[in-house]
Amino acid sequence: MRESSVLELARRRKTVRKFLSDPVSLMDVLLALEAACQAPSGANAQPWRFVIVTDPNKKRRIREECEKGERKFYSKVRGELKEWLLSKGFSWKKPFLEEAPILVLVFSEKRAPHSTRSVWLAIGYILLALEELGLGTVTYTPSDPKGVLDEVKAPKENRLEAILPIGVSADEKLKEPRLGVKEVSFLNYWENPIS
Repeated sequence: MRESSVLELARRRKTVRKFLSDPVSLMDVLLALEAACQAPSGANAQPWRFVIVTDPNKKRRIREECEKGERKFYSKVRGELKEWLLSKGFSWKKPFLEEAPILVLVFSEKRAPHSTRSVWLAIGYILLALEELGLGTVTYTPSDPKGVLDEVKAPKENRLEAILPIGVSADEKLKEPRLGVKEVSFLNYWENPIS
């Protein structure tokens, strides 16, 4: 199989929840968002909208709003999901929302056809562009986005899909293992795995 630079970026990219305090160029972030604007979308509606947050006070308030919702979520979670979250070291605390130099809030226009799917395709483009620029992120979806929506004065016709804290990685955790293409692909029908 022929190797590609996109595949190399995808193999290298990992989720980052710890960031260095190194500054991040706004131009680099805009370049990643420009890549997102090239993503396919249902009916070519291009339903993605971005709010870039650099103000430390606003990042702190966004973190506080997100952690309110996370505390509620974590107080209710039970069973296997709770065990999995604990085994991964996850909690309601989201310091990366304040520590990353830049936050990008990614919205979808609710009325656009297939808006959520289209925006998540665009997010995939952002992830690879950030990797190419030497930057890391995590696709964080708040449990209760209302306070964040109010904080950035987002119009009601938009849905917060994800918050991307962007910075230089300080996360030493290794990338989680991925299934190989032959483990998830079939030829012509389900029972015929690619060999």
